[in-house]
Amino acid sequence: PPPPPPPPPKCDFSATLINDQTFAFNKATLSKAAMAKIDEEVLPKLTGCAKVDFIIVTGHTDRLGSQQYNQKLSEKRADAVASYLKKKGVTANMDTLGVGKTQSIKSCDDKLPRKQLIECLTPNRRVVIEAKGPAK
Repeated sequence: PPPPPPPPPKCDFSATLINDQTFAFNKATLSKAAMAKIDEEVLPKLTGCAKVDFIIVTGHTDRLGSQQYNQKLSEKRADAVASYLKKKGVTANMDTLGVGKTQSIKSCDDKLPRKQLIECLTPNRRVVIEAKGPAK
């Protein structure tokens, strides 16, 4: 028998809006830099897909603040990115998720002065956009 056809090409990708280019400390408002990154990196990838099956937007915070507060803040950050994508015409099925401070990528010494600690923890304040679907 002939070999099975190759699977269709995928249009799966992940993009991370990192550091304070995305959100200022203790904020959930998208910066101009974050909007530019979405416009320049995420939207062109989405238009390169034949169809986008779904998008997951995950918000993260640093560890400063309570678990409950950070959970809400991470959800607001994910919602802000999802709202911006919708405003830009993205109609794919989209889920948002906030994980608070549970998935930090950088640790810092608690003995640092507060301003330096906030600066050190910057990489933890991020939003990850994941898309899945078939390529054109």
